[in-house]
Amino acid sequence: MESTCNRCNRKYVYDRKNGHRKTICNSCNVTQFRKRRKEKCVMYRGGKCEKCGYNKCLGALQFHHLDPSKKEFGLSDKGVPKSWERCKTELDKCMLLCANCHAELHHI
Repeated sequence: MESTCNRCNRKYVYDRKNGHRKTICNSCNVTQFRKRRKEKCVMYRGGKCEKCGYNKCLGALQFHHLDPSKKEFGLSDKGVPKSWERCKTELDKCMLLCANCHAELHHI
């Protein structure tokens, strides 16, 4: 069945299963999932830069692995989503930093 995405207005085709109408395309669905997951990860680490306290823009907050040799996966890696339990384990190895503090840390 062809439909139009309520978010991006693109046309897409989907197989109507379970009798319900899909309102957003897969691309928008994935984008929405990733944003919610990042919000959850940021809140898990305290919701603000652990160095300066910045908390205004979700896109400016980044995760810094304290020991790169123990990094199993990047939290923003694309591909198959990891379970929340695996994300928490990885987040426990990180600091939440704003982009400026993260850049300064790597510049030193």
